[in-house]
Amino acid sequence: MQLSQEDFGQANNHPVTRYTVANDHGVRLSVLNFGGIWQEYSVPTDNGQLNLLLSANSMEDYLAAGYSIGQLIGPVANRIDKAEFQIDGEQYHLQANEGNNSIHSGDQGWQNHFWHVTTGMTDDAGKIILSNHYSPDDDGMPADTDVHVVYSLHSDDSVTIDLYGESDAPTLFNPTNHTYWNLGDSDVDTIEGQELTINSDYHLAVNAEKIPTGALVENLGSAYDFKDGQVLGHALNEMLKTPEKGFDDFFAVQPSSTFAGQPIAALKDPKSGREMKMYSDRNALIIFSANGLPASVKLNRPGKSWAAMALEAQALPDAPHHPEFGDITLRPLAPVHHQIRYEIKY
Repeated sequence: MQLSQEDFGQANNHPVTRYTVANDHGVRLSVLNFGGIWQEYSVPTDNGQLNLLLSANSMEDYLAAGYSIGQLIGPVANRIDKAEFQIDGEQYHLQANEGNNSIHSGDQGWQNHFWHVTTGMTDDAGKIILSNHYSPDDDGMPADTDVHVVYSLHSDDSVTIDLYGESDAPTLFNPTNHTYWNLGDSDVDTIEGQELTINSDYHLAVNAEKIPTGALVENLGSAYDFKDGQVLGHALNEMLKTPEKGFDDFFAVQPSSTFAGQPIAALKDPKSGREMKMYSDRNALIIFSANGLPASVKLNRPGKSWAAMALEAQALPDAPHHPEFGDITLRPLAPVHHQIRYEIKY
């Protein structure tokens, strides 16, 4: 394992640093100290390194692009209805940054903060360790929270993201990484030819504001049916009938152990044979097909809809208003640890 770091531009008039781990196979993992952005997961090819992630080559390009590309999203990913929630009968309010609702914890979310970063190595992994202490003034949530996020590149080429939280009062904790994937060669500008599998029988019904209604909709026989794998081009063209002109949808998945059991999802590029399997200990996968990604962005894939697919592992969105979705409350003396694991074949 090799560890390195380099300048990566500026955000909010402060320097941004890229931290990189490379293993003996030439696989590379890079993370930024601003926004916890997962900037690179690259594999060696006959034509040099290929980044499997949608990414930019400078912080300025990330800031101009938007779309939460590669960001560490927290403390709560996705939407909260009316930007409010209750814990133990106490009402709390968040910033409403998407109409009446909160999305990705508002402007105070983790994606807009600098992180303290250390690096380290074990016998079989190189680690990039992000940490922060958040007060209610920092992140808009009702507790002081200590957060540690560990990105690890393993000797078997897999990557794990470990998300740790502990607090001094009840609060919410449902983070994710907003990583977009395209496993095709560098000249492949959409994911239409790639095959997606999701270990899911249902997706969530939502209202016009993309807030879950609480109902489950069966996937079988529809564009949402990825249980046995489906080429994305067919499904995406079916989704042209929707207002989003692509996917922005919430799948209920079977949680998997990170070292046993079934992946929650897999993405495969039949042409190259590359494949990514994704494991999570939580019950939701959000998929978003970069609908409307503008041509003006400076990224490693052309700016266009369907250039890559965001696959976000988390608990089901708006869980505080739907107890049947699971409890995302973080409580004192009860620290929480979630893990997302990615295995690749190339």
